[in-house]
Amino acid sequence: MVFVDEKECYLGWQMLLPGAAKRVWHLFDRFGSPADAWRSTEKQLVTVGGFTPDGARELVLRRRAINPEAEMAFLEKKEVSFLSYSDPGYPDLLKKIFDPPPGLFVKGELTGSGMQAVAIVGSRRATRYGLAVAEKLAGELAGSGVTVVSGLARGIDTAAHQGALAAGGRTAAVLGCGVDVGYPAANRKLKDEIVMAGAVISEFPLQTTPQPWHFPIRNRIVSGLSSGVVIVECAEKSGALITADFALEQGREVMAVPGNITSEMSRGPNMLIRQGARPVENAGDVLEELGLDRLFRVARPEAPAVRVSPEEEAVNNTLSNDPVTLDHIVERSGLAAQKALAALTFLEMKGFARQLPGRLYVSSGKRFQ
Repeated sequence: MVFVDEKECYLGWQMLLPGAAKRVWHLFDRFGSPADAWRSTEKQLVTVGGFTPDGARELVLRRRAINPEAEMAFLEKKEVSFLSYSDPGYPDLLKKIFDPPPGLFVKGELTGSGMQAVAIVGSRRATRYGLAVAEKLAGELAGSGVTVVSGLARGIDTAAHQGALAAGGRTAAVLGCGVDVGYPAANRKLKDEIVMAGAVISEFPLQTTPQPWHFPIRNRIVSGLSSGVVIVECAEKSGALITADFALEQGREVMAVPGNITSEMSRGPNMLIRQGARPVENAGDVLEELGLDRLFRVARPEAPAVRVSPEEEAVNNTLSNDPVTLDHIVERSGLAAQKALAALTFLEMKGFARQLPGRLYVSSGKRFQ
């Protein structure tokens, strides 16, 4: 195969050995360039590349089935771009990790090589508290001009993406499958929304189905794209902690949201804080830790020029980041259920309260004058 340009070389190898960046960079180093590695013979793959005879034979057979020029045209038809390591738009931070992907498949748009990003990750089995905090934190960061990176998984990842989108900001989702694969199925609509306001990214070619080993590998890209990683909720053994480990290896800051000491989902972040991670309560904490507080100002809502009734003030005093039921609000406010519900409705209209799925309520973070 004669390549038209270097980018096709990177695409060929990314399709041939996805998720094996260390091995690919080793081949580039041994052969001198992506093109020379691609043109290598079965014998050279053994003597120079370090493959076993059977491994070299299998690689050559698979290589013959790949036409990078045709694949590039197929990507264009699917409105997916391929960003090679040598492209100017390849993220600078990702280039600095030990084993960056030789190429990325991107649906949507990254903001360029100098993108300032923060990752927010956590458990798929998050509590209502964790979901509310992740959404709020992501909204504050995105509203301040920072790209929020996560993995599109259920739970904390989903809340982080949704919070960034709700704030009108940018978010990037890193997948453990092809960018054209609808996984998880419940997040297909969210994925489409991310494409419109950011990017969906993967090192795996189109039509690649998710496999368990893909996700730990994916996590190094989540942290690699980001200046820092915030762990919201996770158990003591969790994929989110793998992301934290990658961040430390990559020289990135690790932060964590403190949680209830009786909650299993708070054990991971609380453990990280004991080990020296910065406790995070809001976006200002994150920006300060990263030294970005002078570059990005946290979007703080102005006090609204509206009046509130005594009933609304009583209901608002029962709200926090921890989701509560109407029964809880009635009990804490001392109001009749009908009056408490009416006050809640007006608080939502005025931007002081938010209703979550399951008829749960949280504070929006806005304060009365």
